[in-house]
Amino acid sequence: MSKPDWIQVGVPTLDRPFGLQLWPIFEKVFESIKGYKPQDFRFVSGETPMSTLKATATLLISYYVVIFGGRELMKNRPAFSLNGLFKIHNLYLTVISGCLLALFAEQLIPTIARRGTFYAICDANGGWTDKLVILYYLNYLTKYLELIDTCFLFLKKKPLTFLHTYHHGATALLCYTQLIGNTSVSWVPIALNLMVHVVMYWYYFQSARGIRIWWKQYITVMQIIQFVVDLGFVYFASYTYFTSTYFSWLPNHGPCAGEEFAAFAGMGILSSYLLLFISFYIATYKKPLQKKGRGRATSALVEMKDEKVPTVGEARRRLSSGSSNLSRADFSVTGSSANGSLRRSRKA
Repeated sequence: MSKPDWIQVGVPTLDRPFGLQLWPIFEKVFESIKGYKPQDFRFVSGETPMSTLKATATLLISYYVVIFGGRELMKNRPAFSLNGLFKIHNLYLTVISGCLLALFAEQLIPTIARRGTFYAICDANGGWTDKLVILYYLNYLTKYLELIDTCFLFLKKKPLTFLHTYHHGATALLCYTQLIGNTSVSWVPIALNLMVHVVMYWYYFQSARGIRIWWKQYITVMQIIQFVVDLGFVYFASYTYFTSTYFSWLPNHGPCAGEEFAAFAGMGILSSYLLLFISFYIATYKKPLQKKGRGRATSALVEMKDEKVPTVGEARRRLSSGSSNLSRADFSVTGSSANGSLRRSRKA
């Protein structure tokens, strides 16, 4: 039995870097749903769903009304568990991010290898092909799926931080500006973001399953590195565009495809991300060390969680009465000075 023509497998090549050709499979699935090939898609403002500033702004404003209004409604209500839905949500975002990343890689690897990085980020035929545009659009739509992250937070009565709520809304807006701005360099932040999201949503999926993962801190490190690389490419593309257009006497590499407002939006939003994520990393993982004794007490209290801890006076009374219910934890959680006095009492 011969395999269908949309299954193309063989030795990995430049045009088929994974051995399995992904685009024909994607084309078959997309055409069965939409009735036309994905490379025939056109992003038309006012016709394509979520293609106007009004539609984007309306949905993002609704997002903020829902999450902050929902937080107020949940104040006097018990938190929902939603663990099963949370696992499903993180799993499908992991899969979607991984599939889009692989499709981007299959399109970009041959272009970069044959024509170079500058061509891929600045030429319309390099970074803004028909096949890439549909991937840009699908990636843009996933940003609205990711808004559900915040709904889980307020329903589970978790804090809504500025970084989280700003980042989700601003990313959808950023993707919109780059789509209408025909920005060829778009694939760099998108591909890196997809790579980080594969790792991040897989982490949240495993965490929801109760699996402890030690490398959570390094997800934030990946995000910071991502924004540094993003800004390197975006600032370079913007610089060579503006200098070649308005200041040709300055050194530049020539024109770069994309609209000016999209360049400013990209530089501004990505720069804010870098500053916010660095601040988050410092605040979360680089806190100053507490005093030794106080640190031991706090650590023990955290580990014991809901266990009722006796006071120093109560511990002394129980010692003097010869109670056998006094555990080692009674000594360890009250601090170094209390430990010392209790030890002296036992000797006496």
